[in-house]
Amino acid sequence: MKKPALLAAALLLAAGTSLTGAATASAADCPSGQFCAWEHVDYQGQRANWHGDDGWWESYIADADSSWANHGIEGPGIPAYVQVYSEAWQGGHMTLCLAPGQEVNWNGAANDDGDSHTWAMGC
Repeated sequence: MKKPALLAAALLLAAGTSLTGAATASAADCPSGQFCAWEHVDYQGQRANWHGDDGWWESYIADADSSWANHGIEGPGIPAYVQVYSEAWQGGHMTLCLAPGQEVNWNGAANDDGDSHTWAMGC
């Protein structure tokens, strides 16, 4: 009788641990399948999010981006990396390139420098 009770307790403990881990896996609140940029560090302030390329970011986020998250979908032939550029229409230099699932809460070289982005097959 003792073994089934111990087994049940172990299963409940294991289930609780995995659920907790899944809930805290992502620090950034960014919808699945999208790239997000925030105006402040640590994913704070106003957020912009996109599911496709954008050649000219909205005024509130252009040159005001301080944290980023790539929650794009990966799969064969799907561009899942996000390249951020310092000028409109993917001009200027690349300020940041995020791999699928990558979140960056701040980057001094890229801070307040993004104006456009594109989805790509790599960095």
